[in-house]
Amino acid sequence: MSLQKVTSRDIIEKKKKGEKIITLTSYDYSFAKIVDRSGIDLILVGDSLSMVMLGYKNTLSVTMDEMIHHTKAVSRGVTNALVVGDMPYLSYKINKIEAVKNAGRFIQEGGAEAVKVEGGTEICPTIKAMIKADIQVMGHIGLTPQAIYQFGGFLVQGKTIEAAKKLILDAKNLEEVGVFSIVLESIPWQIAKIITNSIDIPTIGIGAGPHCDGQILVIHDMLGIFTDFKPKFLKYFGNIGESISQALNDYRDEVINGIYPDREHSYEFPQQDLNKINKWFENIDICEEAHKLS
Repeated sequence: MSLQKVTSRDIIEKKKKGEKIITLTSYDYSFAKIVDRSGIDLILVGDSLSMVMLGYKNTLSVTMDEMIHHTKAVSRGVTNALVVGDMPYLSYKINKIEAVKNAGRFIQEGGAEAVKVEGGTEICPTIKAMIKADIQVMGHIGLTPQAIYQFGGFLVQGKTIEAAKKLILDAKNLEEVGVFSIVLESIPWQIAKIITNSIDIPTIGIGAGPHCDGQILVIHDMLGIFTDFKPKFLKYFGNIGESISQALNDYRDEVINGIYPDREHSYEFPQQDLNKINKWFENIDICEEAHKLS
């Protein structure tokens, strides 16, 4: 496990060495500490927090201030992994000046080392402006959740010849403009393989098959905490949601039945002093004494 902070250059070097890049989302201090201790290369503070943390139906509702709030918490818990802030809906597609300012907030206020943006060739000028402002950028193509109303839902992308061609060209253009990696989401594995082999920067897959340079999952999904829906690519690596439910049920039952807290989980008052307290209590008017204190 690395003891040095991972950088965007390290992520690129991992591809050159043929080493897989391990990526997860995190949204708070406690989870971020656990993920970081696990040797994860890159932690994305994803706009997926809109759904798994805040309860919205999609990623469109989360605001810049909410994203910065969670990014601050994550960055405080991370020592080794590269922290990337996910730029939310409308934070970077209105104009380049606003995009650079918002990206800068993730770095300056949030403590992130890079940002992620969704889109292909059409947002390359904006990405170029960010990089010119010394901000490292991760790309994201395929199923871009901020465009679900355009797509008609969370649907697999790149399934036609023309759509596949566009994805390949988008990836090449993102590389040329200077992104350090590209998330490929919900695209056929064959197209992801072509993209991965055609560019020198890493591809990070989520629903894009085994040939990407790395993989990312939403931590609440892969641990079985968020189970509102289960896409084809998702594998549960734990049933933490069930474990939490069982723990809560046990807590409720033990409190109801007087099992918790027991003597082991309670603080002790010295017995010799307790005798004095009891004697004092027996010989005073407690209401009168309380009134004196007030």
